[in-house]
Amino acid sequence: MAMAIDTNFFIVSAAATLLFLIAHSFIHFLVSRRSRKLPPGPKGWPLLGVLPLLREMPHVALAKMAKKYGPVMLLKMGTSNMVVASNPEAAQAFLKTHEANFLNREPGAATSHLVYGCQDMVFTEYGHRWKLLRRLSTLHLLGGKAVEGSSEVRAAELGQVLQTMLEFSQRGQPVVVPELLTIVMVNIISQTVLSRRLFQSKESKTNSFKEMIVESMVWAGQFNIGDFIPFIAWMDIQGILRQMKRVHKKFDQFLTELIEEHQASADERKGKPDFLDIIMANQEDGPPEDRITLTNIKAVLVNLFVAGTDTSSSTIEWALAEMLKKPSIFQRAHEEMDQVIGRSRRLEESDLPKLPYLRAICKESFRLHPSTPLNLPRVASEACEVNGYYIPKNARVHVNIWAIGRDPDVWENPEDFAPERFLSEKHANIDPRGNDFELIPFGSGRRICSGNKMAVIAIEYILGTLVHSFDWKLPDGVELNMDEGFGLTLQKAVPLLAMVTPRLELSAYAA
Repeated sequence: MAMAIDTNFFIVSAAATLLFLIAHSFIHFLVSRRSRKLPPGPKGWPLLGVLPLLREMPHVALAKMAKKYGPVMLLKMGTSNMVVASNPEAAQAFLKTHEANFLNREPGAATSHLVYGCQDMVFTEYGHRWKLLRRLSTLHLLGGKAVEGSSEVRAAELGQVLQTMLEFSQRGQPVVVPELLTIVMVNIISQTVLSRRLFQSKESKTNSFKEMIVESMVWAGQFNIGDFIPFIAWMDIQGILRQMKRVHKKFDQFLTELIEEHQASADERKGKPDFLDIIMANQEDGPPEDRITLTNIKAVLVNLFVAGTDTSSSTIEWALAEMLKKPSIFQRAHEEMDQVIGRSRRLEESDLPKLPYLRAICKESFRLHPSTPLNLPRVASEACEVNGYYIPKNARVHVNIWAIGRDPDVWENPEDFAPERFLSEKHANIDPRGNDFELIPFGSGRRICSGNKMAVIAIEYILGTLVHSFDWKLPDGVELNMDEGFGLTLQKAVPLLAMVTPRLELSAYAA
């Protein structure tokens, strides 16, 4: 009997202690919550949070929320916190002032599948291997000297596409702009990375490659419910993981064949290694933590072919669509180019600094149609205070680049495509490569898109050449569709079709 009483007493005492601790913790939570000023934001639904509010165009929905709640918002996404910055000052706070706390990315399960479990350069954890991949890429592929050294490749590949466009013009057929842009961008990348052209202009497999890239970006850009409510992740309610695994399998087969073919032709490149030769050599060099695995190499190739192709081609396509919508921009660009270049030769990269209106067109396309509308997510390594708000540890942070580009407090008539705004004194010195937070299409800071230098030059050069070389108009009976198709990158929902007519001397089109 005494033992039973002692046991009951112990159970009651333990229960009372547990209740006290729970009550104390709850009171401490409430006090802490009141003492810590969290960013404002919508309440959302029970359990799901704001997930149902984002729907198909999250960047648009989040921009509308920011008008109500402010430039720094906290949104409950299932069991997770998401912070969204929607003006230049907020973007600068997260990407520059407090950058050290937001150096790691939060890829989500779908993107992780695409890049071999974050073994790439974009999503891998900030550390030794990331620094090595970044250094090799900058030195041998994406840095200033490397980009200058590949100018002949860009000229040759663009010459091939001009020939194709000339043939379409002579047959009176429209060109499918994104297909041609995919050809030129993929071949530029493959020439510098693999020392070979992947696609000839008339190869039908170009379309399937473009579809594979777009599909991967669409699925990777979805807000996957399982990422925010982990205990139901296994259900894959939206089918996102199933689709991404299928796309990844196709990519892996494609990359495996590329690497095997590249290794078989190694003797042809003795004394003149390409980027893949250099990065593969690091599988053997250095300490174990710095060695690059075959999986790392495949993941980096995914970065290069997906990001390098899709982001640049979509920016150029949007620019051409806006110019077709407003032909006076074509006229002014042609006048500038005819004065600087004439019509007896093609545009060259050395002409670009003398073409301020062309550069303004590119900046305006970056502003109104950023290829990555929501900057790739960062994660708060520790709790911190940003702009007077408490940011919880592990909060997922997005910068709404699309919203910043359409902010009426920054841009006059922000919905208008008006390149001349970048010729005015107010915006003339804005550069899109990460230091001016009004225009950050590539992000900013240490984890800015490593290909930003190559992308800017390629976009200016390719767009300028296409505009200088041809007159453009819509096919008869075709209406211009400017709808967006959301994914990790911002595609046109309907591919751009156009009729082109040569405006240079025919000798200028020789490849």
